[in-house]
Amino acid sequence: MIRLDSVTKTFGTGPSALEDLTLFIDKGEFVFLVGPSGSGKTTFLRLLIREMLPTSGSIYVSDLDIVKLPTSKVPHLRKKIGVVFQDLKLLADRTILENVLLPLEMVNMGHKEAVGRVENILEQVGIYDHKDKFPIQLSGGELQRAAIARALVFSPDIILADEPTGNLDMTTSWEIVKLLQEINKDGTTVIMATHNNDIVSSLLKRVITLEKGKLVGDNKKITKKAEEKSEKSEDKKETEEEKEKPSEEENKK
Repeated sequence: MIRLDSVTKTFGTGPSALEDLTLFIDKGEFVFLVGPSGSGKTTFLRLLIREMLPTSGSIYVSDLDIVKLPTSKVPHLRKKIGVVFQDLKLLADRTILENVLLPLEMVNMGHKEAVGRVENILEQVGIYDHKDKFPIQLSGGELQRAAIARALVFSPDIILADEPTGNLDMTTSWEIVKLLQEINKDGTTVIMATHNNDIVSSLLKRVITLEKGKLVGDNKKITKKAEEKSEKSEDKKETEEEKEKPSEEENKK
């Protein structure tokens, strides 16, 4: 799904924002991207959407070679990747429905079809009742849901969320993470950059750790084994529950 081979990104003569980064993210994974400020998390996300190019190395998203991708094909790439920006990028003079509708208008989708799609997504993320409000009228959690809704309009294969819980209280943060988990359960790959250690340590998810542009931690193997163990436990539980159910013959008696 996503592959980086020896990716380095430098700006001017300063230290590398990313240095010799190699990793692979499978389709359908939920990944936390962690590290202190300046570790390269946002650069990593910007490279995936071809907002910038690496100084060296290769990046692949699905079957697309990001480095060699013609500029004319970048819009096609960005339909595959929904982004929840750290600063949300919601327009203050448009309603929530209009904000989420904007990407579909830009590709000339029919108005009726576009509105129907947006209303379904707003229902999915839990803010349908706020569709005619302006961003200033919504709480922080509701604004994050609106940003997530906009990221979903093209039914992307991947969601990139840059600090989606950064300015939220813990209860609201968990609501946003649970929403991202629900999206992930439908098969969408989710990469969430975060500083929230409480959430990261509480969930059984892969954690990629960056520090000064270098990969210093990746618990993929440990997480995979734990997930397999969890799945086996669930299967065993379901089998035992089936055994405990009375048979049709017993019910007749």
